[in-house]
Amino acid sequence: MADSVLYEVSDGLATVTFNRPEAMNALDTDTKNTLRDALREAADDTAVRAVLLTATGRAFCVGQDLKEHLATLAAGGGLTTVAEHYNPIVTAIATMPKPVVAGVNGVAAGAGAGFAFAADYRIVADTAAFNTSFAGVALSADSGVSWTLPRLVGHSRASDLLLFPRSVGAAEAYDLGIANRVVPAADLAAEAVAVARRLAEGPTVAYAAIKASLAHGAAHSLLSTLAKEDELQTLAGAAEDHRIAVNAFVAKQPPRYVGR
Repeated sequence: MADSVLYEVSDGLATVTFNRPEAMNALDTDTKNTLRDALREAADDTAVRAVLLTATGRAFCVGQDLKEHLATLAAGGGLTTVAEHYNPIVTAIATMPKPVVAGVNGVAAGAGAGFAFAADYRIVADTAAFNTSFAGVALSADSGVSWTLPRLVGHSRASDLLLFPRSVGAAEAYDLGIANRVVPAADLAAEAVAVARRLAEGPTVAYAAIKASLAHGAAHSLLSTLAKEDELQTLAGAAEDHRIAVNAFVAKQPPRYVGR
C-alpha cells in the first residue's frame, strides 16, 4: 500500500493511519484508493477483530484535496469520487463485522468528518475539531454524513451544522454526542490504541451483532428490530465466546475471548 495511508495488523488490531501530514491528510486520489483498499482488507481479514482509524500530523483529515479537485474541474471532469471512493469507504467502516474506533487527533472536516462519524467509537483529542465544510465549497453532504450526523446529534442540529458549517471543538463535540471520549492531545495516541485493543480482545461476534442491530434499528420499526434482535442474539449465543463468557462468570474469572 502507498505511504499516504499506513496499514498494520498486530494481535487482532488493524491500524489504518492517514499519512499526508504535509497536506493535513487531505484526500487525493492515491489516499482515497489506498484507504478504501485498506479498510476492505481489514473487513475481510478474519484475524482482524477491531480497527483503529487515526492519522499522523496535526490534522485527522481535512477532506477532499481541493487542489487536485480544481485540476479535475479545469480538465472538464466531474464528481465521481463519491461513488468510487467515499461510498465504499463509509460502507466498509459502517458494515464490517468488527468495531471501528476513530482516534481523532486534529481537525476532521468534510469527508474526514464523515469517516469519523461512520466509526463505532470516536476518541478525540481536546485540541481537535469537526467541520462539515460541504456548504462552504457549495456542495451537498457526502461520505454518509446525511445519515450519520442526524443520528448522532438530531435532525435540527445536523441541519445547523450542514447549512452553517463551522468549527466544532472537542468539548462541544462531546456535548453534542459526536465524541464518545475527549482526552488530552498528548494522550490521544495511547488512549485510542488502548480502547481499540480492548475491543480487539473482546467478544467479536457479539460486537458485530451489536453493530448490526444498531444499524437495523435506526431504519426499521420496533417489530422488525425485535425480530432482528432475535436473529442476532441466536447468532451470538451460538458463538464460542458466549460459552467462554458464561463459564468465566460462573468460575469468577476474567474471560479470555477467541473472537468466534
